[in-house]
Amino acid sequence: MPSPLAALNLIATPGQRRATLEVAREIERRGFAGISVSSSFANMAQCTGLAFATERITFATAIAPIYAQTVEEFAHGAAYIHEISGGRFQFGIGVAHGPSHVRMGVTPGKPLADIRAFVAKFKSYDNIGGLPPVILATLRKRMIALAGEIAEGMVFSGGSRAHMAESLAVLPAEKRADPAFFIGNRIRTCISDDIAEAKAVLRQTMSHYADLPYYRNYWKEAGYIEEMTAIEAALAAGRRDEVPRYLTDRWLADVTLFGPAAKVRDGLDAWREAGIRTPVVVPLSPDGDQNAALAQVFAAFAD
Repeated sequence: MPSPLAALNLIATPGQRRATLEVAREIERRGFAGISVSSSFANMAQCTGLAFATERITFATAIAPIYAQTVEEFAHGAAYIHEISGGRFQFGIGVAHGPSHVRMGVTPGKPLADIRAFVAKFKSYDNIGGLPPVILATLRKRMIALAGEIAEGMVFSGGSRAHMAESLAVLPAEKRADPAFFIGNRIRTCISDDIAEAKAVLRQTMSHYADLPYYRNYWKEAGYIEEMTAIEAALAAGRRDEVPRYLTDRWLADVTLFGPAAKVRDGLDAWREAGIRTPVVVPLSPDGDQNAALAQVFAAFAD
């Protein structure tokens, strides 16, 4: 019996928003598990479009930064999408990171306390119709534990497969056993027979995340102390161009997926065995074209 299909990341870039809805319908037609919409280019707006453009597939913000607008505005928007879509929307939220906070012009508090307060207020609105399930962006153990306490699921981004069993162990047993509790991971993926080229694409993409202290601290926790320490030294010395070289083959194989289609399919099975119920493929291509990367994914998982 073939493995179930993964969910796919889909971004509606300016000038391509209507075309992206057509792509979403194709993703649905092909039977993928869901559509994940990153915070680029107003993902709440894109999810509103998906509610009208699709009929069966689930879709999610991954993630909506909680400081981007008021809780009340988020609640009304999420309730609208939830109702129009017939309950197919997952409201993925997170605190985002320093560069995003600067761009939004906000000063965040403590991540755990801010998320707890946001979710409590979000769920307090009982006069605007039903609300979608809340999915927390998680990496480190305290946020995972909080997701098990206050949310309906959680989604990693750049999670370590080797470290996943330890991470998931902090969830309450009933959440780990509950198929309705969403456990996902956004996995940057480059499908190519040219493995060296695929690894180069991923090193370049993932260097952005290696710039961020929260990710580095998580990957240290996962056992990549030498790599992350070397990156910190390079950044402190102003040598950011060196960062990709410290994202080793061992790290890439644990955090990303790359190579021929069969290797990627096997990798998704390994992620499921590690405890990720819904792997989310974030497709990348050497030329940076989302449609080219999606075409590779479609071919890799064609009937």
